[in-house]
Amino acid sequence: MSFHFNPVMVKAALLLVCSNLFMTFAWYGHLKNMSSKPWWIAALVSWGIALFEYLIQVPANRIGFQAMSLAQLKILQEVITLSVFVPFSIIYMKEGFKLDFIWAGLCLVGAVYFMFRS
Repeated sequence: MSFHFNPVMVKAALLLVCSNLFMTFAWYGHLKNMSSKPWWIAALVSWGIALFEYLIQVPANRIGFQAMSLAQLKILQEVITLSVFVPFSIIYMKEGFKLDFIWAGLCLVGAVYFMFRS
């Protein structure tokens, strides 16, 4: 398999990591921080956080689409999502490590292989 990272892909990936940090907190952070608040307050706060996600994610996808197909960009996004979610779940939410994280990661490695092979 002949694959190399070019600067456009690296820039897109770094922006997607930043975007995913915001996304993960917007989607799941309220479960820990706002569990005593009404759902609509949590939704408004989450929307506010998600705005920052979109301000990073949209440029990241536009940049990434210059060097990757749509399917490759989506698979990269999913790998980054799991890479951000697992530490968030373990460290921030105190959920503990699950062996299923490994199996899901291996499935994504297979997806990356098939999407990026020549």
